[in-house]
Amino acid sequence: MGRRVSLRRRVPSGAYSDVVGELQGWADGRLTVRRRDGSVVEVAEADLVAGKTVPPPPPRRAPRS
Repeated sequence: MGRRVSLRRRVPSGAYSDVVGELQGWADGRLTVRRRDGSVVEVAEADLVAGKTVPPPPPRRAPRS
């Protein structure tokens, strides 16, 4: 799939949590997102509150010397 997304989900406590990354798949009621750090998060479709595509992050700046 390869689209960069921002997803808002409801967690069991009733609070909300955001997941941002590249959408890897959406099947059987589950969305799979790979975060920038390489970790993979699965979000149940039933917990999804909002979602949108987002632009890629800006390139990292070189450290100041």
